[in-house]
Amino acid sequence: MNEFEQRQLPNATAVLVLGIISILSCCCYGIPGIILGIIALVLFKQDKAKYDLNPSLYSNYSNLNTGRILAIIGIVLSALYLFFVIGIFATVGWDALRDPELLQERMNGW
Repeated sequence: MNEFEQRQLPNATAVLVLGIISILSCCCYGIPGIILGIIALVLFKQDKAKYDLNPSLYSNYSNLNTGRILAIIGIVLSALYLFFVIGIFATVGWDALRDPELLQERMNGW
């Protein structure tokens, strides 16, 4: 391999894809988005350490950084949605979510 030939960071594409999927899956009760976002951040940390050792050797750091930003956004959105779902269960109750008449009765009570 030529000394000036740049390589790709091994997990940059995976971090980018996991960041995108973490945003898209935030509405699945928040849990998959949080898990995927954390995995993306762990992979980011590994590749960032490689990049910091020799920045001129790697060419796709922008994909890695974009994936990190998307993973953080996915984690935040997923956490917010998870808190929202927990709040709904806490205020309305599981029994009311299964019974439409009871749900209507509790909603009219507010």
